[in-house]
Amino acid sequence: MNTPVFSAPENGHRENSKPNKQILSLGLESVGKTQLLSRLSGRFATPENFRGSTLACNSYTDNDISWVDSPGIYRDSETETASATREALSKSVQVMLVVRADRALDQLQLLLPMVEGKAGFIVVTFSDRINQQLQGSKLQRDLSDTSGVPVFLVDARNFGEEARDEIRKAVTGDSFFRFQQSELALLVADYPSSEKRISKAERIVNHPLVAVSLLLSPTIIAVTQANRFADWLYAPVTAIISPLQSWIESGPPFLALLFSGDYGLVSMFPFLILYALPTIIIFSAILAIYKSTGLIDRLSVALHPYLRPFGIGGRDLVRVIMGFGCNVPAVIASRSCASCSRGTCVSAISFGSACSYQLPATLAVFAAADMSELSVVYIVVLAVTTLIYLRFNTPKVLRLANNQLLLPESDPLHKPSIRGISREVVESIHQFVIMALPIFAAICFVAATLAYFGILDALGRVLQPLMALFSLPGEAATAIALGSIRKDGIAIGLLDDDWGALKVGLENPAQVLTAVYLAGVLLPCLVTLYTIGKEMRWTFAAKLCLRQMAWASGFALAIAWIGGIFF
Repeated sequence: MNTPVFSAPENGHRENSKPNKQILSLGLESVGKTQLLSRLSGRFATPENFRGSTLACNSYTDNDISWVDSPGIYRDSETETASATREALSKSVQVMLVVRADRALDQLQLLLPMVEGKAGFIVVTFSDRINQQLQGSKLQRDLSDTSGVPVFLVDARNFGEEARDEIRKAVTGDSFFRFQQSELALLVADYPSSEKRISKAERIVNHPLVAVSLLLSPTIIAVTQANRFADWLYAPVTAIISPLQSWIESGPPFLALLFSGDYGLVSMFPFLILYALPTIIIFSAILAIYKSTGLIDRLSVALHPYLRPFGIGGRDLVRVIMGFGCNVPAVIASRSCASCSRGTCVSAISFGSACSYQLPATLAVFAAADMSELSVVYIVVLAVTTLIYLRFNTPKVLRLANNQLLLPESDPLHKPSIRGISREVVESIHQFVIMALPIFAAICFVAATLAYFGILDALGRVLQPLMALFSLPGEAATAIALGSIRKDGIAIGLLDDDWGALKVGLENPAQVLTAVYLAGVLLPCLVTLYTIGKEMRWTFAAKLCLRQMAWASGFALAIAWIGGIFF
């Protein structure tokens, strides 16, 4: 009988009781650590730094044990990750090494020197991939004799209570890791690696153009299908809340504006629930399927050489694409990026990920201006300017030729895990609800308060003289200010009340493109900014804003003046 993914506390323990033991898991990327810890604990992850170190981890509390999931190592150049990992290891009492069965010896050559002398044990995942030449029980004994610690062979996607209990018992053991290069070299000779042949379908997936198409398809599917669903339900939902809005508007003016004005919480509720949430659910489900089948690894390896000159990796691009659903889960998901590349990944999300608020609002402006063909131009411009921005604002070490992924190119694709996909989607919704929704409500109140006291109008008047630099009318300043607070402010500032026509005099495609680009990219919205500050420190968030503002302004000037030549 398999262990349920999310179980209730056992043995009368309270779920919020402090665990007696903390086990740090360590392994390369894509070895199944997250799925293993989820199955061991039956809990949702809790983000934290490991014992006061700088290593950002997810913790899975399992009654008296806290399983700590350290970021997977997947780059040759991860000097910062290695440093943070060593810092965490120095504070750890026990370590669980997690390696893949088909690459256990290669991965242990990298990991055993890091944990020599520490107490712990080894879990070998993907045991179903051990071929006839690598008999499981013999490999298990040989690894245990060489490393000096217990070794467990499991299939993280499908293991039961017995395997779970055996691993838990190892926590009470007192075995210590040892590393002898000569002994491990003999094992490598005894167990030669056997690469599986790559099928024709897998070769097709490895092609860069196919890989890009597969990564972009979740964005296209999520936005189009979620918007179709939202358009179908928008009228009935607004009809239901209209009486509530009318009742609110009959009350005190300030409260009416807080809940029912242009920035009111009740007014924005249909947009949030019907447009943003379905986009996140569809997007998370597609990415979870990619991850569960191993497709994400193949796409990452295929695209990494082409992205490396810009300082971003194939795995980081997945988080950037995730930002097209919602920037908040994407920034949170960057915890699993390498420490040396996480800042770059977050910067790319902030600059180039047009979220489920920004993209529909942008498309609505193009449609109202009768310039729907600008949608493709906008996506291309956003992608190109983001790459240029990254090229000049990333650490040199991320662009070096030796910055290769430690992911195998020949891993076979496998069937998706329904349990794993469900867990990924539930966690994405969980993060959206506990992180994005409260901040969204707060921002609605802040924006409404600023509007009530005329601060937004004043800010627009201050920015109006600057609009001439971008060849824009002064009235466009309101959209720029609103877009820096909430990305749907692009449409609120440029469109009339019915979102059917422009209320700002934008006379040609260059002006329309410049206005929506500047409003969308000048600054991250307040929800994203708050998340970045909480995740990455507020000094990092402040520097990111100043840098993004400068580069976005420069790009907008180029769009305005180059576009002005042709229109």
